[in-house]
Amino acid sequence: MPPAGDWRLWLFLGGRGAGKTRAGAEWIADGIARGTMRRIALIGATFNDARAVMIEGQSGLLGVARGATFEPSNRRVLWPGGEVATVLSAEEPDGIRGHQFDAAWGDEFCKWPAPQAALDMLEMALRIGVRPRLLLTTTPRNIPALKALFDMPGTEMTHATTRSNAANLAPGFLDSLEARYGGTRLGRQELDAELIEDNDGALWRRDWIEKQRVRTAPELVRVVVAVDPPASAHGDECGIVVAGRAGDGQCYVLADMSAGGLSPPQWAGRVADAYEHHQADAVVAEANQGGDMVRTLLLDAAAGAPVKLVHATRNKRTRAAPAAALYESGRVHHAGVFAELEDQMCNYDGEGDSPDRMDALVWALAELVPAIRAGVPKVRSL
Repeated sequence: MPPAGDWRLWLFLGGRGAGKTRAGAEWIADGIARGTMRRIALIGATFNDARAVMIEGQSGLLGVARGATFEPSNRRVLWPGGEVATVLSAEEPDGIRGHQFDAAWGDEFCKWPAPQAALDMLEMALRIGVRPRLLLTTTPRNIPALKALFDMPGTEMTHATTRSNAANLAPGFLDSLEARYGGTRLGRQELDAELIEDNDGALWRRDWIEKQRVRTAPELVRVVVAVDPPASAHGDECGIVVAGRAGDGQCYVLADMSAGGLSPPQWAGRVADAYEHHQADAVVAEANQGGDMVRTLLLDAAAGAPVKLVHATRNKRTRAAPAAALYESGRVHHAGVFAELEDQMCNYDGEGDSPDRMDALVWALAELVPAIRAGVPKVRSL
């Protein structure tokens, strides 16, 4: 339930599966039923996110708000009483300009490409009705835009862990997350919804990424898909990162297509999709987990793609140091937000689960900036 009192911003911090989406949908449904909301904004990190989660998801508006109908072509949700919810994307903060609302719900605020810019435009659009209000639901991440909200006047905060919603989750879901993240810094963020500061022992700093983030990459002279194959198909992630280099030597991370629980043909197919979609020049894959098999899988899935196998003989932290130095010197830009990858980068200190996404990133940068290979002891190509 929403907090009591005369608040303007309700900040709902929740772990994965903590019921954030249902809280947002029920808040909108209640406002419609009470007649206190007529012009509403629905904002996701992208339009597809808003549609798939906030509207059509199992806990979204269509499943919770009685009488709601969705018009995808018009990007709006309608109710029989004339209430309208306009679907907007945080990718385009200027697209919020000119709208006016009496309520707004923004989901996964910490994944928004430009959270502060989008929030500023949204605040200006909340200007009609008796008491316009805003709900932001998100799993917390250590970004300036979220931290600034904590002390904003009129803010009320709700905190929910994944465990608090266990009764509504699929059997085994919580156990699988506990097995992967339990007892880690990332687990405190993803399960307990704690705001975790940068790990002093990690090689990367959050502000290095934030300062160099861009919305889109320029024309690139070389693009690679880097792969860190999983050790097994039983929950391990396959790290798949796409990155490119511009003519001025600046590097751009274009996509993180990493995923867990995939069979070898499935992750190879995912690599092939990334190679084709981004019109990449090569695939770079770590060969420690069966080099010949990795090459065969990739060549079968992405026929004609140049596949380069690399073999590491030193620990992940040592291999990652030169890549981290590129970030510190401002030579790497993220074209968008890659929350899971960035969390691994800023949390990994050499302990805990293997950072598969980070590993793939390191291989991509080593291929794009050959000079940094000199700082990676005993790495040889096969």
